[in-house]
Amino acid sequence: MQLNHHGRYSYSAITQRPDYSWPEGQRLAVYIALNLEHFTFGSGLGAELAPGGPPPDVLNYAWRDYGNRVGVWRLLELFNQLELPVALLVNSTIYDYCPEVVAAFRDGPRRASGHRTHEIVAHGRTNSERQSILTEAEEAALIAETTQILAHHEGQPPQGWLGPWIAQSTVTPDLLQEAGYTYLLDWCHDDQPIWFKTRQGRILSVPYPQEINDIPAILARKASAAEFAEMIVDTFDEMLEQSRQQPLVYGIALHPYIVGQPFRLRHLRRALTHIASIAAAQPERVWLTQPGAIAAHIHKIHIH
Repeated sequence: MQLNHHGRYSYSAITQRPDYSWPEGQRLAVYIALNLEHFTFGSGLGAELAPGGPPPDVLNYAWRDYGNRVGVWRLLELFNQLELPVALLVNSTIYDYCPEVVAAFRDGPRRASGHRTHEIVAHGRTNSERQSILTEAEEAALIAETTQILAHHEGQPPQGWLGPWIAQSTVTPDLLQEAGYTYLLDWCHDDQPIWFKTRQGRILSVPYPQEINDIPAILARKASAAEFAEMIVDTFDEMLEQSRQQPLVYGIALHPYIVGQPFRLRHLRRALTHIASIAAAQPERVWLTQPGAIAAHIHKIHIH
């Protein structure tokens, strides 16, 4: 029986691929993805974290808004304290609602080289919509609008994309590649970057986590704050050992309205301190980075 297939990549066992290392010989690339999301009030999609009833769903809207008003600022302080680079996955309407949030990351500490410690990744216009249900023309327009807004505010277009709700149409990789994107984050099918075929070339898929991600872990599977922190630590420790065999990517996906809550932040601090301390002690093994730098390295070394 022949099953439908997406046609983007072929099967490849991770144990049977070409070997390589990250820029300074490291074997484990670690990045933090912080989702900065904005929702329309009383219409469109919303994350029903608890039964909120018909719109306007004040309970869930306000819960989400806590992340932009409070949680993100606590997380920014933590990232700065630990000197951790972060990838900001930004809904473009954030620039209308709370531009000071992105500015605080943009204008924050820089590395010794002078480069930013944070990367801006496109995350659609708003998480009140899915691009997967749009026509091709409508989806292309969404991508173009998002790209233009981020480029206007940041001085350069984003290189990476994560769709709102991780929802892709059958032509999303094609549209992203044609719009100038070099990588996408929507697929969680591997621990290494993988090339996707597109109708005019190819685009890189950088691993994005659905296990070490606070929404599925905490909201869907009901993990406690302590359990989520242990998941972060245990995954890091195990992947560091596995990376002796092949280079790996470890992503940590966070949302300010979840891990920015005080009782969860305390446990997250413990987990990220563990990672930062080992990375500082073993810089030859751990690369604290961003998905854009991971993608750029793969492009540079021409891994197929």
